[in-house]
Order: sequence, then C-alpha cells, then structure tokens
Amino acid sequence: MWIKLFFLLLYFMVLFMLARLFEAVVWYETGMFSTHLVDPVSLSYKKLKTILESRGLPYSGLAEKKDVSELVEKSGELTHGELYSAMKKEKEQTEAGDGSTIFSGEMHFYELVEDTKDGIWLVQVIAKDREALLSQSNWGKMVQKVSQFGIRTGTFNCSNDYRSCIKRGWQRSTLIMSVPQTSASKGKVMLKEYNGRRIEPEHIFRWMTSHVAHRIKTLHQSEQLLEEWRSDPAHPVKMFLFACLPQPPAFFSALSVKFTGRIEFVFVDVHHWENHSSLSEIDVTQSPAYILKMPEGIYRYGSSIGEFLSLAAMDTFLRGVQPEVNDLFVLSLVLINLLAWMDLFITQGATVKRFVVLIRTLGTYNSILLGSWLPVLALLQLPYLDSLYGYSLKLLRYADTTTLASLVRADWTFYCSHPALFLSTYLAHGLLVDYFEKKRRCGVRSQEDSTTNLEWLSNLWDWYTSYLLHPIAALQQVPSDYSDWEVDPNFLLERLAFPDLWLRPLVNMEYIDTLPTWRFRAAGPDRGGGGV
Repeated sequence: MWIKLFFLLLYFMVLFMLARLFEAVVWYETGMFSTHLVDPVSLSYKKLKTILESRGLPYSGLAEKKDVSELVEKSGELTHGELYSAMKKEKEQTEAGDGSTIFSGEMHFYELVEDTKDGIWLVQVIAKDREALLSQSNWGKMVQKVSQFGIRTGTFNCSNDYRSCIKRGWQRSTLIMSVPQTSASKGKVMLKEYNGRRIEPEHIFRWMTSHVAHRIKTLHQSEQLLEEWRSDPAHPVKMFLFACLPQPPAFFSALSVKFTGRIEFVFVDVHHWENHSSLSEIDVTQSPAYILKMPEGIYRYGSSIGEFLSLAAMDTFLRGVQPEVNDLFVLSLVLINLLAWMDLFITQGATVKRFVVLIRTLGTYNSILLGSWLPVLALLQLPYLDSLYGYSLKLLRYADTTTLASLVRADWTFYCSHPALFLSTYLAHGLLVDYFEKKRRCGVRSQEDSTTNLEWLSNLWDWYTSYLLHPIAALQQVPSDYSDWEVDPNFLLERLAFPDLWLRPLVNMEYIDTLPTWRFRAAGPDRGGGGV
C-alpha cells in the first residue's frame, strides 16, 4: 500500500511540474502569464460580449464598443487566463447539444425542481394544443446562456399531465423560474412566472438575474457597510462585492444560491457613495473588489493565479474555504480510486491477473472508505465536536488562502477542462511504474509472474474448486499465525473487506499427532503349568 501511495504522490508532483512547464511555454511564445491584465479597449466587440456573458452581465442596449468595455471594467479586472477560459467555454457550448430535462409529469417535476431546494431552474411550460413560448432555436440559446451559471433547464409539456397544469394555473405557454426563497439551507422554493412582453433570450435572462440578485443583501450607505462588516457569529464568512453596477453579476448571484447557509454574499453599490473614508477603514482601496471576510482576516479574490471572475473559478475557491461533507467525501473517493488503480501497473504477470487484482483492490478500498465515513458522519452530529469542526474549518481557510493552494486550484481547473491530458499522463505514469517494477523484480521473478493468461485462469479455477469442495484442506495453506499482517498491510485490509465464508475450526486439525500414545502388546499363551 505504501508503494502505491508513493507512486500516487509522485504522479501529483509530475502534474504540478507539467503545469508549470505549460506556463513557461506560453510565456516564451506570448511573453505573458495568465495573471497579466488585459486592456478591454484592445479587445474586439465579440470578445467583450463573450466576457460579459461569462460573468453574467446583460449588455442589451449597449451598441458602442466603448460602453461595453466600460461595463467589463466596472465588473472587475480582466486577465489573459479568464479571456482564454471564456473563449474556450464558448466554443465548447457551441459544440455541445441541448441538455435540458424533459419532465414526464407532476412527480418528476416535484422531485427535481421543488424538492431539490439547492439550485435554480428555468422550465418552459408548453400548454396543451399550444406552441411553446420560445422557438427551438431561442430555447437552445437560452439553455446555453444559463447553463454556464449552474442554472438547470427543463420542458414541461401539459399534454403529458394536463391535470397538474390546470391545478397550477398553467393555462398558456409560459416560462417558470424556481429559486430558493430563504437564505437558509434547504429552504422553501419559490416559483416565478415570466410576464414580460418581449421574449428574446437577453430580456428573459435580465428578468432572471434581477430576481436572483434580490437574494443578495445590497448596501448603499456607509453606515450599513460598517454594521455589516462587524463580526457575526451566525455568518462568520462573508463575500463582499464592491462595484459601480446596478446589480451584481449573474455568477455572483448564482454562487449565493449554491452556498446558501455556508457563506453570506453582500453587494456594496459604491456608485453614489458619499463617505469613501469608510472604505479605507476596512482596507478597501479600489473598486471593483471581491473581498472575502473571515474571522482570520480578509482575502482579496483575484490577486492569485487562477482566480478568475467566473462561476467555476470562484466556486472552486469557496469550496476550499467552506467545504461541505459531500465535497470531502468526493475528494476522498477520487483519491482512493486513483490509489487503487495503481495496482494495475504494480502487479506483474498475466493481464487477467492484473485486472482480477485491480477489481479486488477497488472493492477492498471502496468498502473500507464507505465503512470509515459512517462513524465520521455520526461523530459530526455530536454537539461536543462543534469546536473541533470550527478549528478544522479555520485550518482549511488558512491553507486555502496561500499561494500554493491557488496553484493547486489553477491546476485542478486546468486538468478538469482537459480530461484527455489527465488520463494520458496517468496512463504514461502507470506504464513507467510497470517498467520500473519489472526491472526491480527482474532478479527475483517468480514462476507466477511468467504464467500466461490461460495458465493463470486455470490455476485460479483449480484453487476455487478446491476451496469450494475441500474448504478445510484449502485453509490449511493459510498460516495459523498472523505474522503476515505485519509484513503486508494489504493482508489485513483484505481480511476486513472480504471475511472467510467458511468457518475455521477453533481446534488444530493436527491435534491427533500431539495426543499421548501407548504401545499395544498382545497377551501371549500362559507359560505357567497347565491347570485344570
């Protein structure tokens, strides 16, 4: 197990160095890093619109390039990394198809929309024997526009469930938006119907963002800011946006829904700010600014590598600051499976043997992982461990605001957007591990390592049938003492995950050899004189 852990850590170091190599190549070719700022005036009108769409700012009515570039500047600084990420994401969305959900009826709609309570939905309701409010092309544009902010979409056709449409009052084709009503986690869901006259995607998106922005606390006066800036035990972590905008960007509003109950989002409108000295008191020297206020201090988002003004980048950052238990479980699940897949390359011998060992290792490690998380979840419910939980979050916040953590987040985002590169490097690393393992075992190559697939399967079948038909005889090959547990920790893990199906006898089967014996000697004829 330790050798697999060593190879996995070595693989992460290779990924880290490979990302730095890519940055050096980009710097050599372009003369700039991803953190270098871009002047919005130097960009084309199309690229400026792409940036506004990725940030979630409506730009309808802005025909001049100057107005569009000013809106980009007001929402935050633009870097080369964010520009590249936005252009790449726009290309991927164009190639991707419509991923909206088709609701089959009332229960399907209730389970996904009203019972989830942790996201935003946009549902197009098509009345019975009526046309849809949006055409197929406009609906596809709407799906692409809102999906980049984590907003899920679906279509409810009243022809499939006319009774539920009558009950809800959906007599005509319309659009329904589902938004959590309260700031508490898993709160009630509020359904809003679009009543606008214009049915263009841009106007519908503006209607959606205005409703979602109402969930964010908006401050217009310095007294409100100083009151909100004070320490609040109920909301120890707050995300502030200082900007001269009529409403916060859509990615900022969408994150407020995603982190409901964990992080409070506050929008400070400094457009008509009178007392700028209050900003200096809290160490805010420029606008726009994204400030994360924690009990440990403040952190300026956007000052490190990979911290773009987008939903994915800020979501990754905030997950490290205030993670959920599910985030930690998914991370541990990914790491434990990457560790288990190393067995495919470390194991030597036939190909079938490699995959059999891999399946056994995957089952063992995942069973132990699930079994380990059950007591952890039970302990987290105890009120006595609240202080320990608070100290753990404090440690995570300290670690997540370091430069090394920003590099790790940037690499995570990079490799997640290039899964083929991640898989190819893992395969190449595994082949190198296999090569070095063959070289290491060259002098002590066992007969089992040189068997073919058919020979190994034949031996496996012979052992299996012997185990079923003669369980006691097969178990005699297992050492009676447990000294192998200290030599190989995998033996203990296998015993915990896959216990024996046959009960071992508590008495040693060779006890007959240790019993006392007496020599039997037959009685001969009586040598005495014969008597009557």
